[in-house]
Amino acid sequence: MVIERAPRRRTGGYFVNLMPEGMNAAADLGLDHLHTRDPERGTTWVLNRRGHRRPALSWLDLPGRPTAMVRGDVEAALWNAMAGRRQGEDGVEVRLATAPLEIVQDDSAVEVMLEDVSSGARYRETFGLVIGADGLRSTVRRLAFGPHERFMTSWNAMICAFGLPEQAPSFGAQDSLISARPGRAVWVFGLADRAPTALLTYCTKDIDAQFAGDRTERLRAVFHDMGHPAVRHVLDALPQAPDHLFDSVHQVKMDRWSTGRVMVTGAAAWCLNLFSGMGTTAALRGGAELGRVLRERPDDIGAALAAWEAGLRPFVATHQRMARLKHQWFVPTNRVLAGVRALAMHLAVNARRAVTEARLLRAAAPAPDLL
Repeated sequence: MVIERAPRRRTGGYFVNLMPEGMNAAADLGLDHLHTRDPERGTTWVLNRRGHRRPALSWLDLPGRPTAMVRGDVEAALWNAMAGRRQGEDGVEVRLATAPLEIVQDDSAVEVMLEDVSSGARYRETFGLVIGADGLRSTVRRLAFGPHERFMTSWNAMICAFGLPEQAPSFGAQDSLISARPGRAVWVFGLADRAPTALLTYCTKDIDAQFAGDRTERLRAVFHDMGHPAVRHVLDALPQAPDHLFDSVHQVKMDRWSTGRVMVTGAAAWCLNLFSGMGTTAALRGGAELGRVLRERPDDIGAALAAWEAGLRPFVATHQRMARLKHQWFVPTNRVLAGVRALAMHLAVNARRAVTEARLLRAAAPAPDLL
């Protein structure tokens, strides 16, 4: 059974990418219809203070060659894969507009009090295993492990991600854009066969204050002096994006991801965060590995969960550490790091240009005479 608080499926969404580990996990999970959106053409541009543009490296140019999509593409693939199993006595039941209120377990089962959020009706169900894959502020984690404050580490940063209705004027439909200042950045991710998505991110030491008042006006105040028309285009699109994500940035650190017959996975367990670029990859890998260990140890849930956690811990720990470096790629936190980032971008672009020119020269060189 799948329990979902939302009253309907969540489609659309913002840019995500899958690394090769994520693509392999998707195949292991049987996601045959995973829609990918790597730009077939288009340039990544960095925008400077004077409104000029120059070529840059995009997120998809990072080592590992990520594959681009939006969050809803992953949801649709998972839904379609599950659709064939929702029929008959052994099918997967999905209950929307439903949330857990209480979790009680013993050695043999887990009893969960559920609430129909549309009517307020409450009832109890019994399960052999409860898996919380319910995000950064996981209800399952709070009920079974303790309050959020025990596990969520703050990064003193905010993000706002949403889909744009159209590309910024004067840019190609699949172009990507970067406008970064110390402590603030605007990214536009160009995609194939749909309009781009945007990411606004900034640093702050007063997280609570960011949720007070109108968020559009707050973001306008933060980015008011980044006057490039493309930045204004992104800010003007926000009021027409009702499904945007506006949240503080955290990682989740837990000593264990399971207790008895209750476990958490994905962002609920480790939340690599958006800066890592590995959240979707880690979530799919966690799901694929969980399925494997449960199949191998169907009669010993404790051993299965221990093996699952032992196998994933090194991977998660590595990418939680790497996220600190990637944070500076998304938004440099001070002027010195902004300068280092700009220099690294310049050198990387020049190196890529040199490699491309060398390949073209080799291709154009006449074939040697054969004696």
